[in-house]
Amino acid sequence: MRKDLGAKPYLFPQPVMIIGTYDEEGNANAMNAAWGGIVGNKEIMVDLSNHKTTDNIQKTKAFTVSVADVAHLTACDYVGIVSANKEPDKMKKAGFTTTKSKYVNAPVINELPLTLECELIKVIDDSKYLAEIKNVSVDEAILGSDGEVSLEKFAPITFDTAHYGYYRLGERVGTAFKDGEQLK
Repeated sequence: MRKDLGAKPYLFPQPVMIIGTYDEEGNANAMNAAWGGIVGNKEIMVDLSNHKTTDNIQKTKAFTVSVADVAHLTACDYVGIVSANKEPDKMKKAGFTTTKSKYVNAPVINELPLTLECELIKVIDDSKYLAEIKNVSVDEAILGSDGEVSLEKFAPITFDTAHYGYYRLGERVGTAFKDGEQLK
């Protein structure tokens, strides 16, 4: 038996994205965003309402998207509940340090091991930020023997929209573009 829940943003897993920007004085800022994802081979879209971060993106036309992980869950949640408009030392209190991206005018958060460096393409409906991914920078500690990101070494978290929880992604259960061959 199925139950109708109405129109809700229930798509799982939901990435926990930390959006990094620079303000007009070159200070790094970050916020937690859960609504967004990859929309093309080199494109990402995040839905953000009004924030210091969105003001920064409008000015710099760039941002980074770091993937929150288990090790930094508390800091990642903190940057989502505290506004840089009210707390100028937000990044320091979170324990985050940054390095300027080589590809876009935005900060890479050193502590988060996977970062997409993005250039704004356009804003849709005043809140959806479509961007081109210019580079992906990654901490070598989460790379597998093939030189790619290994989910056995990287522990990203996902957001539960229904109960407001964070969860660690689970184990590998199959192989894409292969397992379906059994039904051919």
